[in-house]
Amino acid sequence: MSAQQARALLNTVRPRDLVGKTRRWLASELIHELTVIDKKIKVANAELTDLVASTGSTLQELTGIGPSGAARLIGDIGDIARFASRAHFASWNGTAPIDASSGDQNRHRLSRAGNRRINRALHIMAVVQLRRDTEGRRYYQRKLADGKTPMEAMRALKRRLSDIVYKRMVADARRLATGPGGHVGATLQSSAADPNPWADTSEKSLPGPAEAHLRTDLAAAS
Repeated sequence: MSAQQARALLNTVRPRDLVGKTRRWLASELIHELTVIDKKIKVANAELTDLVASTGSTLQELTGIGPSGAARLIGDIGDIARFASRAHFASWNGTAPIDASSGDQNRHRLSRAGNRRINRALHIMAVVQLRRDTEGRRYYQRKLADGKTPMEAMRALKRRLSDIVYKRMVADARRLATGPGGHVGATLQSSAADPNPWADTSEKSLPGPAEAHLRTDLAAAS
């Protein structure tokens, strides 16, 4: 229920006793606070969207990554080139599975190590993918059909999404490092790739064509 819906519902309540009136007043104050918070969130999201766009990142084109998630990924990861491979990146963010096999049972479990902020961003991405008709949801369902438990299927999905984020950030970094016509532009260490850029717009290369479909990313990540 949104704050607007809650206020509309509260307007239908007309208590006559003192206790009821007090409760209604408290509820009204709470709704007012939520309305203020909602406005602040919208402003923050707009500012984050502009900041993320100024870095040349296309992370928000991936289903499940919003302004705050993209900002978190860019801020914590920094230069994606410091990760030698997608496996190195997965180990760093905690989505790489840990072998928990016993006897004839081949099992893996979630890692509790790694960067928990990035792990949470990937978890939110996975949850959003499961709620929508996405390739990520179909991948999860295939894992269930293969006999995986829901937790194991979620682990596998998060690992796959980690690969997709890694691939997208590598592609963004390469595009920023190469200007139009193949000329070298901003480097991975330049302000154009920094989450808080200070360079003039003329110092940044123009964005290239974006990969719009998650289905392609999922297939390529395997």
